[in-house]
Amino acid sequence: MIAAPTSLPLPRWAARLGYAGALPFIALAVAAWWAPAAYRSQAALALLAYGATIASFMGAIHWGLAMRGPLTPQPGPFVWGVFPSLVAWVALLLPLAQGLVTLALLLGICLAVDRRSYPAYGLTDWLPMRLHLTLIAALSLLAGSLVS
Repeated sequence: MIAAPTSLPLPRWAARLGYAGALPFIALAVAAWWAPAAYRSQAALALLAYGATIASFMGAIHWGLAMRGPLTPQPGPFVWGVFPSLVAWVALLLPLAQGLVTLALLLGICLAVDRRSYPAYGLTDWLPMRLHLTLIAALSLLAGSLVS
């Protein structure tokens, strides 16, 4: 039986960077609601673009983790790793409100996959931050979708 790796603690600097990455979600969602009317759709579009970028990043993490694995890695993490990027790209092509909702759902799916896969990589201690950041991002995207 192979023992699960010891959980790697979440460094304080990584948590700070992670939570700083939530600030554009919040700022752009607020701007989509309260910026002067002429700028609201631009703020919502920027929110969509930032969400797509982050979704792509969430998939890329799985490539990086899988690349550190055995010499003959399984294709699953690599296949999953491109899925968020492809869905994010489609979300960019959808009408704005639909794209924002699509990304909110995608980030929820990314979290569900991470909750299943992170323990195998020894990243259980990172999951609370992932939950917080996903909630902030998804709620921001949904808030933006309501005004687009």
